[in-house]
Amino acid sequence: MLWAVTALHVFICFFLIIVVLLQSGKAADLAGAFGGMGSQTVFGPRGTATVLSKATTVAAALFMVTSLGLVIMANGQTRSSGSVLEKRKSAPVQQQKAPAPIPVPPAGAKK
Repeated sequence: MLWAVTALHVFICFFLIIVVLLQSGKAADLAGAFGGMGSQTVFGPRGTATVLSKATTVAAALFMVTSLGLVIMANGQTRSSGSVLEKRKSAPVQQQKAPAPIPVPPAGAKK
């Protein structure tokens, strides 16, 4: 099942790349060649949705669905190896003894 979804995902990736590259740019008309927007709207001319733009939307949605599906399926197949803290070897902690204090002679004593 994972291989089939992976193959479908790769096919959708290539299809999405081709469809995006085939689309014309936003200012691909004659007015865009000279810097004009071609319309008086704020965000530029808004044309009707073409077949390529609809195919891009569908391919992008399928790309997201197959990506999520692959992640969910891959997580279900891998076994959890546990926590990093569980793998740590618990070696016995050895208490180090503090060095014995150096005796200090009294202030009035001579050596």
